[in-house]
Amino acid sequence: MNKVIKNKLQSGFRTFYQGLFVVCLSSSIVLAAPPKAKSALPIYKIGPGDVLDISVWKEDGLQQEVLIRPDGGMSFPLAGDIQAGGKSVAELQKLLASKIEKFIPDPVVTVSIRQIQNNKIYVVGKVNRPGEYVGTSYIDVMQALAMAGGLNAYASSNNIKILRRENGNIISMAFEYDEVAKGYELKQDIILKSGDVVVVP
Repeated sequence: MNKVIKNKLQSGFRTFYQGLFVVCLSSSIVLAAPPKAKSALPIYKIGPGDVLDISVWKEDGLQQEVLIRPDGGMSFPLAGDIQAGGKSVAELQKLLASKIEKFIPDPVVTVSIRQIQNNKIYVVGKVNRPGEYVGTSYIDVMQALAMAGGLNAYASSNNIKILRRENGNIISMAFEYDEVAKGYELKQDIILKSGDVVVVP
């Protein structure tokens, strides 16, 4: 009789530990799940002031350093005057190739950015170093404020505005510094576009 009870107890313990192992394994799998991928950054668009290196493979006479004009235009041999502003590097390469192929079969065009001057943002108002800032990479609002030396003692930190010109209109976006600094309202810490103005009242 005791032997039967002992066998039942052993069987029960085995079932319990097997179940516990499955639960722990499931928890480990959940904890090890990869984080959600961050949204991709926007592709950089060429703009006024940018300096490009443009070359055509095996064509020594078609290698130039090109400055993008204030109107976004540029000139290149065999391609003539074209609009580069607002295009990505890949788009400009394709456009140049389509122009040059009238004179050179299957041209291999390479475009690289030597110097970025178009990515300009402005921080004004009650910061320690207001002014114009040129970013060689994408800049969010908190980074722009840091570049401007941070808020001064008189700044209204939760009433900051980002002004952006789109399609001829100016839009205003709110930025609550204190909330973002605490880890809340992080969606307000947007990537700034060239020409954006951060206003700190």
